[in-house]
Amino acid sequence: MHIETRKLRLIEEMLKVKNEATLSAVQNLLKRTNNKTVKKTPSLKDFSGIWSKEEAEEMEHIIAASCETIHPDDWK
Repeated sequence: MHIETRKLRLIEEMLKVKNEATLSAVQNLLKRTNNKTVKKTPSLKDFSGIWSKEEAEEMEHIIAASCETIHPDDWK
């Protein structure tokens, strides 16, 4: 996917965020990664605790629906 398309999709997703902690975490992550002296690669730990209960439940549902399903024909 082209980088400009990815940026636009990210902006669209950010417009949906209603949680202040999520916005702050993303803002801090961008500040750290845009700083040339920072060498640390962001990890999932940087996002720990920033989802609302509803967002976490939605992610669990998505994972269960897409990753925890076994398709027998995939093994052939």
